[in-house]
Amino acid sequence: MLRHYFVSSIVLTTLFSLASLMSSCSGGQGNADQEKEKADSVKATGKKADDGVKKILFFGTSLTAGYGLDITEAFPALIQHKIDSLKLPYKVVNAGLSGETSAAGKTRIDWLLNQPFDIMVLELGANDGLRGLPLSQTKENLQEITDKVKKKYPKVRFVLAGMQMPPSMGADYAQEFKSIFPELAKKNNMVLIPFLLQGVGGVPKLNQKDGIHPTVAGQKILAENVWARLKGLL
Repeated sequence: MLRHYFVSSIVLTTLFSLASLMSSCSGGQGNADQEKEKADSVKATGKKADDGVKKILFFGTSLTAGYGLDITEAFPALIQHKIDSLKLPYKVVNAGLSGETSAAGKTRIDWLLNQPFDIMVLELGANDGLRGLPLSQTKENLQEITDKVKKKYPKVRFVLAGMQMPPSMGADYAQEFKSIFPELAKKNNMVLIPFLLQGVGGVPKLNQKDGIHPTVAGQKILAENVWARLKGLL
């Protein structure tokens, strides 16, 4: 239920103040971000993928990047541990970036398409919702990102991370935001994670002091939420 996303008015207040923080974390979307993303990707995998090993691109926001934590504690790295334990031929690339909006992601994906990948876990849209951006644009941006990937790599399989907004954004806005993800998943034959933060959102002990970014324990639950949907593609 949406009311579980944030459990108190204090957390809701923190959410909106944090939106500006998340925005400032992103800075420009130029070469600096690209270099950071490249460094994070190598750090997450520990080495470049071997020939013949398939790649899973995690493309998202601070939730994917592991804001406030070491990148090895973020859920994409935890997914890599699961993959390695099963001796599956996949390597994770963490392309999460704090403050990323769907519009910024639509530009950044062009650079990431320079290297092939086999599965894309798309986690964008939360920052759009926090800023109250028009959701028609969010949906269009996510579709355009998907179209760009399909055009370059037609065989890529997609996992889409669903998100939700607190009811303080307005019931209509929150419902429209929530509906974006199942609609896109159905249209594009994506595997849908109904709510990435299921079991974590609104649980104080599983979130950092800002009330929105998961702790190490919270990231472990996110990894389970993702793995439940991703494992069927591997």
